[in-house]
Amino acid sequence: MSCFEVIKSCGRARRGVLHTRRGDIQTPIFMPVGTRGSVKAVSPAELDTLGAQIILGNTYHLFLRPGLETINLAGGLHKFISYDKPILTDSGGFQVFSLANLRKITPDGVKFASHIDGSRFFLGPVESMLIQRTLDSDIVMAFDECTPYPATWEQALKSLEITARWERMSREQPLNEGQLRFGIVQGSTFDDLRKRSAKTIVDIGFDGYAVGGVSVGESEAEMMQAVDAAVPELPENAPRYLMGVGTPRQIVESVARGVDMFDCVLPTRLGRHGGAYVGNGQTISLKAAKFAHDFTPIEEGCQCYACRNFTKAYIRHLLNVGEILGMRLLTLHNLHYYLNLAARIRSSLENGTFNSLREEYLAMSQIL
Repeated sequence: MSCFEVIKSCGRARRGVLHTRRGDIQTPIFMPVGTRGSVKAVSPAELDTLGAQIILGNTYHLFLRPGLETINLAGGLHKFISYDKPILTDSGGFQVFSLANLRKITPDGVKFASHIDGSRFFLGPVESMLIQRTLDSDIVMAFDECTPYPATWEQALKSLEITARWERMSREQPLNEGQLRFGIVQGSTFDDLRKRSAKTIVDIGFDGYAVGGVSVGESEAEMMQAVDAAVPELPENAPRYLMGVGTPRQIVESVARGVDMFDCVLPTRLGRHGGAYVGNGQTISLKAAKFAHDFTPIEEGCQCYACRNFTKAYIRHLLNVGEILGMRLLTLHNLHYYLNLAARIRSSLENGTFNSLREEYLAMSQIL
């Protein structure tokens, strides 16, 4: 029985429901990133208020700190961080990409030097699945290699073959009852490799499928090309997840191409640097002098906590004097923006107005 069902479609866009052991997730959905067991500057209670349905954690970082012993003694990641909704854990494969100077790839995984203290350890599909089983996350990602950008066709093929081997090994490892396991499509910017990878991962057989190796330096057009190549090869009755994406427009455009799930650090990162999302994906810097006497909310009509209670002038003051509240308020606003965008997309798919919403975001740029 599939864990996913499509309720309504508009072209390739889907309104669906992903069933997990900790509740149903309405899709399309944006997932806030909580790499080390915390969405930066936001509490679990605030995530509930914002309408978050699921968050992310990272296998590599949680394995290093606080470590499996601590999380196991706590009764799993959910109890450790006091979060009772679904959690998806990244496998650590992205660190194979991001820590290139600290690693050595072998057929069965990667030898790492910790970015914290230089201590040596090994992470592969067997270890990643064991860690994620201990974390007891609800969605487990197969271990893959994120192909660097730019890459030659030959380099992308070699990376794809490593990923296929590791994902077969990931599929063979035991998990806890009810844990879902997602496979990951690679292939860089090459359509034939994306299609080959997608078919291989589908043949292995997973509960859901992700498109990885994007948002690693390629252009937005190349990103969408990768989605266009991979998604049609994925099953209609399984959830599709675009990893690490993206801007509001990229999310809307990917939904139009049949993607159901997204995560990205942009809303929290931008908030910590004094920025806010408004309108159809524009950003403003609250540090700007022009807001010194602006006693209006970040965005008129926004129902987030920051906009209902505070002004641009006050938030600018907090930022300029180094008060952490300023960063927290902007983070809350940006997460509200992203989660509200996902809710608007779902509603538009239900009532047949998705194409109009898409046009609003496309109108901001002609680069796609």
